[in-house]
This record gives sequence, structure tokens and C-alpha cells, in this order.
Amino acid sequence: MDTVLTARLILRPLTEADASAYAEIRYHPEVARWLPTSQQGDPLDHARRTIAYFAQCWAEDGHGPWGLFLKDGDEEGRLIGHGGLRVIPEFDGQTELLYALHPEAWGKGYATELGHVALRCGFERRRLPSIFAITKPDNHASQAVMKRLGMTYRRRVTYKDIEAVWFEIERIVRSSDPFSLSS
Repeated sequence: MDTVLTARLILRPLTEADASAYAEIRYHPEVARWLPTSQQGDPLDHARRTIAYFAQCWAEDGHGPWGLFLKDGDEEGRLIGHGGLRVIPEFDGQTELLYALHPEAWGKGYATELGHVALRCGFERRRLPSIFAITKPDNHASQAVMKRLGMTYRRRVTYKDIEAVWFEIERIVRSSDPFSLSS
């Protein structure tokens, strides 16, 4: 499992020690309204199960969602959300870019910063042919992130009984690209 440093973030896999802080973000009413309904029960137990699922993604697929932690300043090390890549069996095993941040972190470019790293990882290291992202049709802020990342609207889909819009980006290999995977 990889830890990545960006200009403002530490991206690292979540651990059980992060469960309490993660539950506070995942079950915050403004965050939860955009995500599939979680299982009933204790949010902390569900957070632990989700963290275990993310670890399974890393083990099985070589990539998975990271925890997003602030890198500098007074709040260094504070968890502000999760994001990264995961394979979605319901969509024929295609890979999704996902992200969810605490409302205090919205509008600061963190999702776009994470998205650039995740797409680069997916295309350059995992050699994925394409990556998609979905969100509810009225989540215009998330759609704006997808567009800033170069993703294009493709269609409407249903995922876990939620109507969603599907954005996608394909890997483009150019011989003049210094980061190209072709040799």
C-alpha cells in the first residue's frame, strides 16, 4: 500500500486507528447525503468494516482509497476525507475514482489534488485503459471536480439504488509524453 505526498496532503491507506475520525466524516449529514446509504448499526463499526474493505482493495487490486490527511500547518495529520481508486464489480470490474471530504474541506481544491494523483497512478502505474467517476445528478460541486480532471459526461446509471451521472476519462499515450508508458 502506497503513501503519497502532494503539495498539501498526505495520502495513505486508512487504518483501524483512523476509524473514529473516519466515521465522523462518513456519517456527517452533509457528506452522507451524497453517498449510498450505509448499513444500519453503529457508525464506528461500519467505519471499521469500510477501512477493512479499502485494505482489501489494495491487497487484491494494487490500488484503493486513501485517507486524505492535511500535510502542513496547525492541523497537520488531520483526516479530512477519503479518495482514490477502486474496482466496481457491478460495472464489469471497471475502476472508479471516488472521493468524499468533510464539509470544512470543500471548495479548497483537495478533491482535485487527490484526483490528479489517483488518475496518474491508475494510468501510469496500473495501466488502466479508463477511469470513471459517478455522483448524484444534483451534486454539481463533484461534477465540477470531474470536469477539472478532464473527465467527460457519458451517461446516467443506477448504482446501489441511486440514480447517478457517469463521467469518464481514457488513458492517452503519446510518444512525446515524458510520462508515457509506451516504450
